[in-house]
Amino acid sequence: MKENITLFAEPIFHFQNFVITNALFTSWIAVIVIVILSFVLRSKLKEIPGKIQNLFEIIIEGALSLCDQVTNDRALSMKIFPIAISVFFFILVNNWFGILPFGGFGLIEKGEHGLAFIPFLRGGTADINTTLALAVMAVIGANIFGVFSIGIWKTLNKYVNLKVIGQIGKKIRKDPTVVIVAPITFFVGLIEIVGEFAKIASLSFRLFGNVFAGEVLLVSMAALVGYIVPIPFLFLEILVGVIQALIFSILLVVYFTIASTDHDEHEEHEPARNAFSIADAGGKKHEVVIIN
Repeated sequence: MKENITLFAEPIFHFQNFVITNALFTSWIAVIVIVILSFVLRSKLKEIPGKIQNLFEIIIEGALSLCDQVTNDRALSMKIFPIAISVFFFILVNNWFGILPFGGFGLIEKGEHGLAFIPFLRGGTADINTTLALAVMAVIGANIFGVFSIGIWKTLNKYVNLKVIGQIGKKIRKDPTVVIVAPITFFVGLIEIVGEFAKIASLSFRLFGNVFAGEVLLVSMAALVGYIVPIPFLFLEILVGVIQALIFSILLVVYFTIASTDHDEHEEHEPARNAFSIADAGGKKHEVVIIN
């Protein structure tokens, strides 16, 4: 009997025509664990915090401060943070569950090459379907957040910039180069659409590749040397699980922040500055700034 690591998640249950894979089953368990822990921790909150509450408050405050470094706005951070921290813990729990396939419970099935062990628990993030769903959620969610933050028209203008095309007639007399600049700006907006699909591919394949590679490494080491040797790699994958969850969450905050930023407003309100230096009678130079 041997344990196979496949790119696709293995089915473990069937409910009529609905197939439940081990990655989907693990994701459900991860959600249940997070929900139960949330209710337990909420019920244990006290005005005078204990050691455990102090620990979680330090973690949450540190995570919120990290979010502030990206957004530069505490009010915006408070809107994005609940989503980001939820995604972080979901990915983290799934990553850590992926460490246990070779030591958990499972099914023994007869395949083409003999008996094979199929674990009940496979990290949800080791399945491309889960990471793809998370990436689609992050990118689409960021654009929806942008619609509620700056409006649907300004959000659409980031991709199909009809505004610059409409301003050609107004600006052509003062600035003839607008005939060249405006179409380029419009085309750049279309490239942004391609960029959104690139974000989905980047987020999903980065997370899937790192987690899946970790599972393959652990199973390979356990197959070669079953005792002691895999332990350092086990702790390494625990650290990798935290790092990958953190990277995904930070990128989610970045995408939400970009989507909620009104670039046109900054350009309209930023005054033009012309600066030059003059010298007084004593030869000392002074900088003169003219704001248009």
